[in-house]
Amino acid sequence: MSAVDQYERPRWIRDLSRFLPLKSQFVLSGNVRDLQLSEVAAGSIAAVSLGASLAGELGKSGYAQVVGYDPVAGFRVLQPPGATATGGHELLAQLGLTAAPEGNCPAGLDLFSEVLHRVVGWTEGPPIALVVDFASRLVVRNEGLTGPEHQAFTRALALSHQARARPFATPSRPFFNPIVWVVDKEGDLPDWLVVDNPRIRHIPVSKPDHRVRRQLASTLVRNLPGGRDASAGQAAEALADFVEQTEGLLLLDLVAIAQLGRSEGLSFDRIGDAVRRYKIGVTDDPWARLDREKIRGGDDFIRARVKGQDHAVTHVLDIIKRAVTGVGGAKRGGRPRGVAFLAGPTGVGKTELAKTLTSLLFGDDSAYIRFDMSEFSAEHSDQRLIGAPPGYVGYDVGGELTNAIREKPFSVVLFDEVEKAHPRILDKFLQVLDEGVLTSGRGDRVYFSEAFIVFTSNLGIYRLEADGSRVAHVTPSDPFTEVEARVRAEIERHFKTVLNRPEILNRIGDNVLVFDFLRPEIAVAILDSMVGAILADIAAMQGIKVSLTVEAQYQLSARCISDLSNGGRGIRNKVETHLVNPLARALFDSGASRGDCFSITRLSSEAAGPTVLALSAVGNLDGAAR
Repeated sequence: MSAVDQYERPRWIRDLSRFLPLKSQFVLSGNVRDLQLSEVAAGSIAAVSLGASLAGELGKSGYAQVVGYDPVAGFRVLQPPGATATGGHELLAQLGLTAAPEGNCPAGLDLFSEVLHRVVGWTEGPPIALVVDFASRLVVRNEGLTGPEHQAFTRALALSHQARARPFATPSRPFFNPIVWVVDKEGDLPDWLVVDNPRIRHIPVSKPDHRVRRQLASTLVRNLPGGRDASAGQAAEALADFVEQTEGLLLLDLVAIAQLGRSEGLSFDRIGDAVRRYKIGVTDDPWARLDREKIRGGDDFIRARVKGQDHAVTHVLDIIKRAVTGVGGAKRGGRPRGVAFLAGPTGVGKTELAKTLTSLLFGDDSAYIRFDMSEFSAEHSDQRLIGAPPGYVGYDVGGELTNAIREKPFSVVLFDEVEKAHPRILDKFLQVLDEGVLTSGRGDRVYFSEAFIVFTSNLGIYRLEADGSRVAHVTPSDPFTEVEARVRAEIERHFKTVLNRPEILNRIGDNVLVFDFLRPEIAVAILDSMVGAILADIAAMQGIKVSLTVEAQYQLSARCISDLSNGGRGIRNKVETHLVNPLARALFDSGASRGDCFSITRLSSEAAGPTVLALSAVGNLDGAAR
């Protein structure tokens, strides 16, 4: 394997060592439940528990032994990395404790308080230290301590000020017998113990950065199948891939990923597959398993349903092909597989394109995950997406978005009418678009690396005047080049000036696709498609064949596409009014039955009355005259 950076003690260890002669108690918080990088031997690095790391580092600083305590196991002597778990019974006995056969001494809060006093006042030889793990669980309610809790922490407060350093070692140096409190958050201990207490030092334990992950990953990748025999170039590539893809993960996660890779027989050069399986549970890369022939024919497939938006269809297919081939994708695989921002008038096919993409990828256009962002206009509605924070109603339920992605990581996610969401909601998309990850209200990390994200918006179609009125910014009479330019300019203005969030638009990049208005020739094609689908459904479900004469088609077209301001939805509404309803009425009144054939010869309507169809029987499906 290639050489890695020389081992350097973590910052929190260096801070602890620096203040050992100066402070009598310490509070460690932050990433305390993770493994910690430790040099177990010269040139040998391993990930060990926080207790083992503390025992090793305090031992190097001159402390003879380190006693550990937690509310479940009680007291025990902590062993440094690589040491044999022997000895320590004598020290526990000297502290007035009787160790169980397994080496620990269960103890409640009263005995803990007594031992705390004995450790601080220890003078029987070399200095010792006490590490209080899970100290956050010593208190039931921080704002309402019980009698024993208050007594224990009052004694700890007094001892922090009464403790005196004594000289020891050669040359002589000052040593306290320090108390190290290990907590989840700094505020878990009573404020009156830690706040403005000059004898207590708070030290945060940070998550592993790129350098720390690289040091551990070097050993982990080497131990995967084929790792020790790999060339320097292959090893360096696998190591870089592992480090990049584990951005934001803990050392505990890295060890688990390596174990997963070994258990499933993955070679060192497939470490990325192990990371993917660990993050989202996907055994194989689902994008690599898509039917490429189906995607090659995707242009015709999509255009059959989304008409008149050829430029958008081509661009979206390019994004899908890029996702399948991996060209230009982030090596760490964190960002979503594709992102598209679909803008334009209502009813021109934006949502239909998302459905069609889902059908192309999954074979089912209802399999996409859709969020109507008009439902998230309130400031705190982000809790519906990611879940309520701890202490709030619904915390145990989780968020709608995070739950959906965890259940279906390989999916098309549609955020409809995104401009109607509260700006606070939009901030959540920054993390999704940039890192491909979203942290739920419960603190879980949910990954979007296999998702295709689609936003839709009507921005730029209308503008607000000074008096608050809403007027058309673009019209169907404008050429598409002008429509596209105006809509893009308005989208840019909205994100940069109104929302003051240009970074969201930057992450979407050039994937802002403006849809054109429905032009008359496209409207005719949409109408013909709708009518054909309706008549085909009648034939399939009712066994009744219905056709339209040329005159009837002309009359229906005149009624349905005279006003295209509402796009395809408007055409569908008109078809329902002028064809579906009167046809259902005519078939019912005529007593039509399976096998009958009819022709619609004319559409007529009285003033302010419903449309009436002239329905003519033309025989039956067997060819006999009726």
